[in-house]
Amino acid sequence: MADIETTIPTSTVGGDVQDVGLKETRVQVQAVAIADLTPATTPEEQSPNDEVPRNMSKNIFGAEKPSHRARELVKELTLREQISLLAGSDFWRTMPIPGKGVPSIKTTDGPNGARGEFFTNGTLAALFPCGISMASAWNLDMMEEIGRHLADETKARGAHVLLAPTVCMHRSPLGGRNFESYSEDPFLTGKLAASYIRGLQSKGIAATIKHFVGNEQETERQAYDAIIAERPLREIYLKPFEIAVRDASPWALMSSYNMVNGVHADEYMHTLRDILRGEWKWDGAIISDWTGTYATAPSIKAGVDIEMPGPSKWRKPEQVLAALEKGEITHQEIEELAGNVLYLVDRTKGLDDHSPEPSEKSIDNLETRNLILQAGIEGLVLLKNKNNVLPVKDAKKIALIGPNVKRSIASGGGSAGLAPYYKTTPWDGFSNRFDGEVTFALGCDSSKWMPLASPYCTTPEGEPGVRLEYYHGDQFAGEPVVVQTKAGTDLWLWDSAPKHVLPAYSFKVKATLTPKSTGNHTFSFASVGPGRLFLNGELFIDIWNWTEEGEAMFSASEDVLKSIHLEEGKAVELLVESTNEVRPASKVSVIRRTHDYGGCRIGYQEEDKIDRIQEAVETAKDADVAVLVVGLDAEWESEGYDRQTMDLPKDGSQDRLVEAVLAANPRTIVVNQSGTPVTMPWANRAPAIIQAWYQGQEAGHALADVILGNASPSGKLPTTFPVRIEDNPAYHNWPGENLKTVYGEGIYIGYRHYERSKIAPLFPFGHGLTYTTFEYGSPVANNTILSESDGISITLPVTNTGSVAAHEVVQGYVRDIKSTLPRPEKELQAFQKVLLQPGETKDVTLQFDKYSVGYFDTSLGETGAWIAEEGAFEILIGSSSVDIRERLSFEVKESFTWIF
Repeated sequence: MADIETTIPTSTVGGDVQDVGLKETRVQVQAVAIADLTPATTPEEQSPNDEVPRNMSKNIFGAEKPSHRARELVKELTLREQISLLAGSDFWRTMPIPGKGVPSIKTTDGPNGARGEFFTNGTLAALFPCGISMASAWNLDMMEEIGRHLADETKARGAHVLLAPTVCMHRSPLGGRNFESYSEDPFLTGKLAASYIRGLQSKGIAATIKHFVGNEQETERQAYDAIIAERPLREIYLKPFEIAVRDASPWALMSSYNMVNGVHADEYMHTLRDILRGEWKWDGAIISDWTGTYATAPSIKAGVDIEMPGPSKWRKPEQVLAALEKGEITHQEIEELAGNVLYLVDRTKGLDDHSPEPSEKSIDNLETRNLILQAGIEGLVLLKNKNNVLPVKDAKKIALIGPNVKRSIASGGGSAGLAPYYKTTPWDGFSNRFDGEVTFALGCDSSKWMPLASPYCTTPEGEPGVRLEYYHGDQFAGEPVVVQTKAGTDLWLWDSAPKHVLPAYSFKVKATLTPKSTGNHTFSFASVGPGRLFLNGELFIDIWNWTEEGEAMFSASEDVLKSIHLEEGKAVELLVESTNEVRPASKVSVIRRTHDYGGCRIGYQEEDKIDRIQEAVETAKDADVAVLVVGLDAEWESEGYDRQTMDLPKDGSQDRLVEAVLAANPRTIVVNQSGTPVTMPWANRAPAIIQAWYQGQEAGHALADVILGNASPSGKLPTTFPVRIEDNPAYHNWPGENLKTVYGEGIYIGYRHYERSKIAPLFPFGHGLTYTTFEYGSPVANNTILSESDGISITLPVTNTGSVAAHEVVQGYVRDIKSTLPRPEKELQAFQKVLLQPGETKDVTLQFDKYSVGYFDTSLGETGAWIAEEGAFEILIGSSSVDIRERLSFEVKESFTWIF
């Protein structure tokens, strides 16, 4: 395998792109509506998902539908060939069968961008806002357009399947992947996912909706058992999948790591066979989460079509044949799963397409930049704006303060990460958008781990970065067989170790590190396998036989820190020795492998001798307005672990900074960048608060545009912000005990819980301010009776009564006046976003049908059913879950039930 750095095409975008040509972007984005960003589609792209996909140019198997072609071809394969399809060929690809003309297809992460082959140092790609930021826009048309652009990005990575969207519920504010998911509300989540999926699949790229099901935490994610009663399973956790299957039919679905009610999710017959395949009649491909298959026969029996990644751990031919011989599975089941794999191949690449996989490339373009910027603007949520501090129009000097001002906090960690075409920080945004003076103070350090050492490093050849040498075997024997240059020192080799050094290898990292100041500087070192860090040839940090696991890289050691006095400009030689042996050694008996994934992380930070809070206070006092940018980042919020507290990190330093700056300048705008709610003890004293999420490559420009009034914020919270962690519905059952997590809150998650328990949140679900005001007129319904076949359409006029153009999100909630079983006070069942000019009035239409009034009753039939119960209902129309403006009544004359 060649050096990764030399095989990836060079992007057309330079490292300083945020300083080139993006001032013009603002004008273009504001002048272009989402409808104008939608490219024309061909008839093939508009065809139904399972009818005539874009690749259907030939009818070589004598059948009209790709599903028929796949079922026809699978019967021509030998048993061993069928079995070979049931696992990946490598980390990202399905298994080809060249002799029978079956090509391989490639998958790629993830929800906010198509990363390509490598987790780090990969092909440059478009970085969209994270899932919760997309959801905050409440814009279905824009979600579909994002899907179309992500399809183009996926194709540019040479892939056919995007491993997205993520639709797990926000059960607790501490969920490590909440930023990647959409909401605490299943209806909002399902509708957003369906739009995203439609956009992707309209261009022939398969969506992979995930994680099915009950994956609401990352703590012990491959071992914990989610104990979920049938009613909340149906009404909350399966509901987004159900809506997406009904409205958009995703071509693929990913099973989750965890157990559900005592059974691994990839083996759970009830959800996979009974509901997904049975009740919903879904015919796509089920893919395991990576290493999320735990046995041979049970996952095949349950219908998981592809074990990932490859090479297979549980589905080697001899393992599957042994299970077949024992009667644990049938030949028919093997053939069914293999047919599903072929169906996915035909839907995406085409069974008649034997062209080689194209090289990954970057396709940075203005249209995608504009869409990302617009999505960022619409996703920003203005939580508070006392005395109209915002927008800032009259300032000559703005102080930008905080640990996130000069960092691009663009994404959470894990599968959502990628190498973006470029990044924009808040500093970039204001430098490019504001004509006055901009000053800066750091305020505090909020990093979870030591910053990467890479900015201080050069290779032995003098190039920026580090030299990575691979050796056959775990003893560093002979000469290196592969040499690479890596830009960063987060060297996670899970998916990038050269194939021909596997299964056992060792590696060295070599670099020259040059300090920029004199002082007592600190190194950090973490390793997946055994590891040692040397400075100038002397052993500095030794974690060769580590036993305590940390959080970095999913399976690495704890971060070990050690300080040393260094002099400015006096270089030191850095050397790391490590292997891919399993650590801690006790895991060998559990995972039954002596060698696994290797990698290490090298951090470095120079001594800071400045009183940062006092510096921030002086900077704030000297400015007309202070913009304070605090929050979390990809180290604090990531796949692989959950947050431990709802407080801002670390050790109260950011809260102390906020209090100090608020006291120094009464015109202080607090901007919080996080993918989940945070505790805000200073909320009553802050005149303005913006929730800024992780907004992708245009984050800095989106923030500047909203604060400076170039655009009005329009985001609405898709999740409730509680006052304190103890108020949240999962508090008593998080993250569980003895590897069991009881979903004891039942159907009462999110706003359903806060309203039922009469707990006032800090900011409610659906809340979000703009720079104008809206007046709701009287709603008119086309009907007052809802039946199984006839829904209700409600129209109401909405008027912009202020002086600024802005979007309003009109939300429709349904309340069951009296029901046999307890129900939430109200549930979101409709919404529409509308753009209004000053003084303009537009009609907004909200649609309600049988799904809007039903709940799941486990007493009906053998397995339960949905029921719309006879009686009176109420529709509550508002600007948030607590800001209800209008009400209408309707009724269901006669109870009726349904399954899907």
